[in-house]
Amino acid sequence: MTRIKLRCARQHSISPFVNLPTFQEKRMKSTALILTMSAFAAGSAFAADPATIDWSKIPESSVALFYPGQSSYEWLRDRGHRGAGGVKKDETCVKCHDGKEQTMGEKIVKGGPLEPMPVKGKNGYIALKFQAAYDAKNAYFRFQWPTAAKYPGTEYPYYRFDGKEWKIYGFPRLDQVVQEGKQPPLYEDRMSLMIDDGKVPGFAQQGCWLTCHNGERDMPGVASKEDAQKAIKKNDIRKYLPAARNDPSDWSTAKSPEEIAKIKAAGGFADLIQWRAARSNAIGGVDDGYVLEFRNFDSGKNHFASNMDAKTKQPRFMFDAAKFGSKAVTADQLRKKDNYLIKDVNGIPFDANAGWKEGDMLPRYFLQPKDVTGSA
Repeated sequence: MTRIKLRCARQHSISPFVNLPTFQEKRMKSTALILTMSAFAAGSAFAADPATIDWSKIPESSVALFYPGQSSYEWLRDRGHRGAGGVKKDETCVKCHDGKEQTMGEKIVKGGPLEPMPVKGKNGYIALKFQAAYDAKNAYFRFQWPTAAKYPGTEYPYYRFDGKEWKIYGFPRLDQVVQEGKQPPLYEDRMSLMIDDGKVPGFAQQGCWLTCHNGERDMPGVASKEDAQKAIKKNDIRKYLPAARNDPSDWSTAKSPEEIAKIKAAGGFADLIQWRAARSNAIGGVDDGYVLEFRNFDSGKNHFASNMDAKTKQPRFMFDAAKFGSKAVTADQLRKKDNYLIKDVNGIPFDANAGWKEGDMLPRYFLQPKDVTGSA
């Protein structure tokens, strides 16, 4: 059976030691999310259209999720981790930590070596409700979780007009500018699935910890843009598997494109499926990608695209006032309705002469349901 492992990016997840996905604080008092995946093994046999599944008849499991902080592949093998010896012997994390998730999560989230920048009020633990069904073609996964938030996590950063220029407004809570009070916390809820079919060494035992390394975004020793460009021709370092580096603990020792292609052809990658409350859910989708030498999208065109024109330094699309009610939104209107900018639905090409005022805001990304191609 295909194994599912969570992702443990510090920015938006809590990590269980089980074959299930991650969590980020979600909608209102409870969120229910249903994902459909083609030709995939699931739990209970059930032939149905997802809209007609009677979930009350499907067995429900509760999975303990905990906040991992900046624990990485390297930390797991360091003397600072009491279980380092077991990790090196390819023992599973649950062997030592099963039943201790809540205690660990609540301790880590308050601050310490694994969390140098604690977020006040952030959950360190949560119980995820999980159900699964399948028919001849698809698997259907249903996830439910509670949240401490008083509003849906459906907002994402914007571009705000300051009277002269359009500048980014809003960042994730862990970003320095938010911690210093220079920007408001603003980010979408996300949930991700990592899937391995047995071809990634160690994945069954350690899951997403194989992909979380020092030097990545939000991790210890974050790489500079210049160093990342020099080593892998990217602006930053994101998730990668040990097999993609000559030294698994050194992000700068990337293998050649030819070596990476051979590993991928042999199936040595982790499939990554992400549900995004703002950038995919609004148009009924999830994006499909994979982790190998980087966190990649599959080929094709995904659900969202940047709303900034690199040449003009102005937005590419604005709201159609006749359909949305206004050509832009302002900060006091956030979280009061769905502010999704959707091309060919409520989005029209940007007009620089539309009478923009200081404080007008447009989404940083627009959605493009008619342009989606491939499996991205």
